[in-house]
Amino acid sequence: MSIFVVDDHPLMREAIVMLIRRLNSKATVTELDRLAAVMPAVQQHGVPELICLDLRLPDTNGVSGVRELKQQLPDVPLVVLSAAPAQDYEDLSLEAGADAYIPKSAGATEIANVLRVFLNKELEPASAAPAEKLSKRQKQLLVMLDKGMSNREIAEELQISEHTVKVHLWRLFRRLNVKSRSQASHLARTQGLL
Repeated sequence: MSIFVVDDHPLMREAIVMLIRRLNSKATVTELDRLAAVMPAVQQHGVPELICLDLRLPDTNGVSGVRELKQQLPDVPLVVLSAAPAQDYEDLSLEAGADAYIPKSAGATEIANVLRVFLNKELEPASAAPAEKLSKRQKQLLVMLDKGMSNREIAEELQISEHTVKVHLWRLFRRLNVKSRSQASHLARTQGLL
């Protein structure tokens, strides 16, 4: 698995790389310190299977880097790891195309829990999955989505963080080949998944 870690702070970048290597020892990690280095790295190493991106880099600030990468590499999952407070940039990052947002203040365990989902090589194909192919957690999420529960309510019910809920939802949407909560709920009702 090839992963790009884009962060201009060497210590933070090294910490993320160490965490990734602890989660997947076979991963090939390319460390980059600016957004402009991504496409040359793609030419040298090939298209990565995951990009971890800081929002504040010498050549970009805010979600413009997310938009740029998603235009250049639309099929590559992108995880934002940022020191910016989640309440300020999480929704903006997700709207710009990021697949997950993790504040650096979350700590190693929380960051690892989110990254683990993306590092798992058993990613499902992007086609609607029959009910027996959904995990117990995914079935729980469908029921909770159908009840109209918010991410916070789901997190409290399952005793997990909101960030982990978002990652679980991302995988569920990918599994069902849908783009929103309402599409997932509609598909679940029409396909008898509830």
